[in-house]
Amino acid sequence: MLSILDQGYPDLEYIVIDGGSSDHSLEIIKKYENRLAYWVSEQDNGQYHAINKGFGHATGEIMAWLNSDDMYLPWTLQCVGEIFSRYPEVKWLTSCFPMSSNQQGVPVYCRAVAGGFSREGFLQGENFAGGDWYNKGYIQQESTFWRRELWEKAGGRVNEKFGLAADFELWTRFFEYADLVGVEVPLALFRNQPAQRSSVNAQEYIAECHGILKRHGGGVPHPIKKYLQQKFPGFFIAKGRTSNARLKYREGDGWVLCK
Repeated sequence: MLSILDQGYPDLEYIVIDGGSSDHSLEIIKKYENRLAYWVSEQDNGQYHAINKGFGHATGEIMAWLNSDDMYLPWTLQCVGEIFSRYPEVKWLTSCFPMSSNQQGVPVYCRAVAGGFSREGFLQGENFAGGDWYNKGYIQQESTFWRRELWEKAGGRVNEKFGLAADFELWTRFFEYADLVGVEVPLALFRNQPAQRSSVNAQEYIAECHGILKRHGGGVPHPIKKYLQQKFPGFFIAKGRTSNARLKYREGDGWVLCK
């Protein structure tokens, strides 16, 4: 919570949805309730049901969610706010440098997403966590922000039918309406925990992603392409890329949109 509140962002609408926790979560929420737009602590039907409940109370124009283990970086909200204000054509963005931390919140890993993001590459399996050789780097949910107009065009909710990869399914719907722009700075920390769902159920998550790609007309490449890529570097390139737009920060110019 403090990774959000301590940024002092002036137009923050912060909503907290707790699933009736029996630990000290409720005490912490109440400690900061005067800085929250809305909060509730009650039983729900799981993580994605809770996320939909939260967005049901949101009124802001720029949207995102942050799970309880994870953190924004000190510059995140200012950076995102400046970009969306300066570039009305940017409908959603994410970091090209997804970062993760250990259990104590200390950054331990950061890998650049090679080549940025495109719908075509996404549908060929380039951008989900845990992907095989064809993976170029994943779209980090914690670092992804979007405009309300895109959210509403894409259905205005997270699909609760998916137990693990509802964020990935949401990206497929976003890509139907807008290109994803990569920001060349880390925006969030995914915190690694020994018993978290994404680790314990990694294979189930990958299976969900494969199914989502297939339903949207995509799918991971045949293994023979791995052989061809090794023999002929650069062979595996997603066809018909529409955008690899990135936002770079230049001293004196601020955030510059490049393609």
